[in-house]
Amino acid sequence: MSQSQSQARDRMVAGAADMLRRRGLNATSVRELAKHSGAPLGSTYHYFPGGKSQLAAEAVRFADVLAARKLAKELPAGPVAGLRAFVDMWRKVVVDSDFRAGCPVLAVSVEDQPGDDDEPRRAAAAAFAHWTELLADSLRTHGATDAAAQQTATLIVAAIEGTVAMCRAQRSTDPLDQTADALEAVVRTVTDDTGI
Repeated sequence: MSQSQSQARDRMVAGAADMLRRRGLNATSVRELAKHSGAPLGSTYHYFPGGKSQLAAEAVRFADVLAARKLAKELPAGPVAGLRAFVDMWRKVVVDSDFRAGCPVLAVSVEDQPGDDDEPRRAAAAAFAHWTELLADSLRTHGATDAAAQQTATLIVAAIEGTVAMCRAQRSTDPLDQTADALEAVVRTVTDDTGI
């Protein structure tokens, strides 16, 4: 694949992630995804012969990589720094979209999908597991027991994902700020992270 073809494909994936975080999976067609990314419909089927399901799964993986990259950059400074970065990333998403966008991973995971073609749901499950494991590793490194690390990491991902939905509904980042403060207290309780 040439560089221009790769860039065109990447634009389609990024565009699909943006549409999913705004409208969800079932309210988005391949035609709309192509139009949103500025690609001809034929190109969409050329790069994604599996259609909407394949493109949605790729968009979820794209979102996974972005969030994981952010976590991996900040977690070496400790789980509190990672938590803050995760929160700031989602705050930027909801504020920059005027509360019209959330998480494409969550959007895909809460919608019904055909039982025989659930690649997007499986990609979403993998993304949540990836983020949870990154956080759990940092928590363990900073003194949390295995059980506390896994529980706290799961709590962080679940709480932030749910809070992003609340922010959209309330058109406010107050729920995110309150949740972040509560989660930071939990992280400090299970680790030796002072957050400095």
